[in-house]
Amino acid sequence: MSGFVSFVGSGPGDPELLTLKAVDRLKRADAVLFDDLSSGPILSHARPGADLVGVGKRAGRPSPRQHHVSRLLVDYAAEGGRIVRLKSGDGGLFGRLEEELVALREAGIGYEIVPGVPSAVAAAAAAGIPLTRRLTARRVQFVTGHDAAGGLPRDIDVAALSDPAACTVVYMGQRTFPELADELIAAGLPPETPALFAEGVSTPEQKVTRTDVASLAAQLRAGVSPLPALILYGPLADA
Repeated sequence: MSGFVSFVGSGPGDPELLTLKAVDRLKRADAVLFDDLSSGPILSHARPGADLVGVGKRAGRPSPRQHHVSRLLVDYAAEGGRIVRLKSGDGGLFGRLEEELVALREAGIGYEIVPGVPSAVAAAAAAGIPLTRRLTARRVQFVTGHDAAGGLPRDIDVAALSDPAACTVVYMGQRTFPELADELIAAGLPPETPALFAEGVSTPEQKVTRTDVASLAAQLRAGVSPLPALILYGPLADA
């Protein structure tokens, strides 16, 4: 008899940001397949004796391929029991959730999705600002900074991303942001548009830098941070 999989969003890294449901599923799991950013103190909530399997993918580092992760998840679930697939932030935001859901459906394995605190929301909280501002930022847009090959996606909507009335959050965009910034500025986004560079959000290494689009692009041309980072730009509120 097949087991059951709980896709659990672990939030940005601080174990205190886990939901009660997330902690409950970890405490009852027979196996936990976790992302890199979901490791450390978060795994202390797993029950003693549970299998803990790292399957995380990080840009620029050797990582398991997605089809291997999906296959491993199906194999564990096929053995029965309760399985947690622990994803950083919220798994539905650039978390490769859909591929794993499809694999489970094809194998006839049941699942649930437990949402987590999105990293973008945690980054704004760390900076002490809202993601929306009355009258000046009525829209929030999330975009991935790289495609499957690691480059800037060619199908991005530059007009939408250069909208001065939108707050834009760029996931996984450190290496490609200089190129993106050039396209945004060419499309009319002012170079002095406020930007935030949020590194290691909600972890002891957290650092939030207030800057602007042009200055951040120059900073990232010179070198990227070893920490996971988010980029926010647009009509951001002052602290």
